[in-house]
Amino acid sequence: MKWLKSWSPPWRKGAAAAAPVGSRELLEMIAAGAVAVSGVSVNASSALRYAPFFACLKVLAEDVGKLPIKLYKERETRGADVARQHPVHRLISRRPNDFMTASEFWEMCTAHLVLRGNFYAWKNIVNGVVVELLPLSPLTTKPKLREDWSLVYDVTFANGKRDILSADEVFHVRSLSLDGVRGLGALEYARECLGAGIAAERHGAKLFVNGANPGGVLQTDGTLTDEVFARVRDSWNEKHQGLDNSHKVAILEGGLKWATVTMTNADAQWLENRKHTDNQLCGMLRVPPHKVAILDRSTNNNIEHQSLDYVNDGLMPYLNRIEDRIRVSLLNERDEESHFAKFNVAALLRGDMKARSQFYKDMVGIGAFSPNDVLELEDRNPREGGDIYLTPSNMIINGRPTDENEKRA
Repeated sequence: MKWLKSWSPPWRKGAAAAAPVGSRELLEMIAAGAVAVSGVSVNASSALRYAPFFACLKVLAEDVGKLPIKLYKERETRGADVARQHPVHRLISRRPNDFMTASEFWEMCTAHLVLRGNFYAWKNIVNGVVVELLPLSPLTTKPKLREDWSLVYDVTFANGKRDILSADEVFHVRSLSLDGVRGLGALEYARECLGAGIAAERHGAKLFVNGANPGGVLQTDGTLTDEVFARVRDSWNEKHQGLDNSHKVAILEGGLKWATVTMTNADAQWLENRKHTDNQLCGMLRVPPHKVAILDRSTNNNIEHQSLDYVNDGLMPYLNRIEDRIRVSLLNERDEESHFAKFNVAALLRGDMKARSQFYKDMVGIGAFSPNDVLELEDRNPREGGDIYLTPSNMIINGRPTDENEKRA
């Protein structure tokens, strides 16, 4: 696609471009997020630094990224074939642009959906065919519904230029939406949960900075001069604050005594609060706790069922949104009727050899798969005579044994 570098950029001449963005507006777009009730400013940077949230986002993004996706063409009767010659198939399954693989592209798409609720990409269209998808920043892309119900996108590009793009020029995948235009992301609907978790994490960090000991006071019945007060304070912080100074012997002079005045972490149930917040976050994002190394209530028996629920309830909404948007946004009206995109969710079974082998055995046993179909799914070469489909001899058709049906025919 190197020749496409000369193609007209989105802010091409003759377009109805908006006015350039000023410095104040740029600052507003990159400003910190809203402040949660916990007093923590929750934005993309602070949210991604919170380990449980980053782990959940990483699980969802990487699981979508590792799933093979193909474009299929429906047959006139039943079934569908991979549309390998269609330009959109290469776009979604191998190379959406010059600098990203398909896996990287769909990982980024899912991460934007989780974080911001929207994923945008500019469609490079040549002769009516989409030949390239270039990601746009969700921070600087604003969808707007005009009075005539047409959807446009106010986009500010990396070079600071601004343009108004039509819906036909933007590949837009949105998550749960309240207005049908913009999706809701975790920074909006999970801000308080994230704020509580970040605040608890910072509390723990401060605790360990102070040698894992709660704060307190040095008290005396006498009166200290300003000079003595400053010397005692500085000397105490220098010799006893921080992990490196933990458990050192304190020498108190002039009748000074140490007294603890704050609650202990046991009293505040700090660990329990953190666990509750982390589990709540997993519930919001529909990620089983064991996926992010929270194994308190996980056993060998229920992890399998949690994993199945995760695929059905956690991943499928993202996959369906992407598949539907590919069909209506990347295909022309003619191909939209006969083509569709599909992620291969069966790839998630690759890590479980026992479950995979049982699935293949069942499919071959009922005649749905041939041995060569199984070899193809395992990326193995077919064998001679492996294209046969078995039919169990004890099966009946319309309530009659197979032999009886053949005689009637």
